[in-house]
Amino acid sequence: MNISDILTPERVVIDLGAASKGQLLHRFAESASRSLGIDEGEIFRALSNREKLGSTGIGEGIAIPHAPLRGIAAPFFLFVRLKKPIDFESIDDIPVDIVCFLLTPTEGTATHLNVLAAIARKLRSPETLRSIRAASAPEEVYLALLNEDTEGEKR
Repeated sequence: MNISDILTPERVVIDLGAASKGQLLHRFAESASRSLGIDEGEIFRALSNREKLGSTGIGEGIAIPHAPLRGIAAPFFLFVRLKKPIDFESIDDIPVDIVCFLLTPTEGTATHLNVLAAIARKLRSPETLRSIRAASAPEEVYLALLNEDTEGEKR
């Protein structure tokens, strides 16, 4: 699975302001609710319950909040670069500035894991992270992620 299978340029947001992890999760739930037609509270609860199991802050300023959600047929992905890093209780205690939100159908455990793996692969590249953090427009972030797809396919 490639990042281009789950991400569109319209779902890349840069310089988003959020004061806390909770506020950020609420903002995502609100946005996803509008796009998916699913109750905002249900989305927020799914993400919050997942965070209670352990932070999705994976280190190096990156978090991948994710949860399975009833009522959706395909993965919903939103890529966010924050204006200022926030505490996300990450495994390395580094504040987070790159957040990849992912909701997947409850029926697709394998899909959920494959999508998480695809996202993690993209964010392993220091060059990609530098490009994302230096980007001045959402399209630049999107292209940086697609460039990694293309390079990965050539290998």
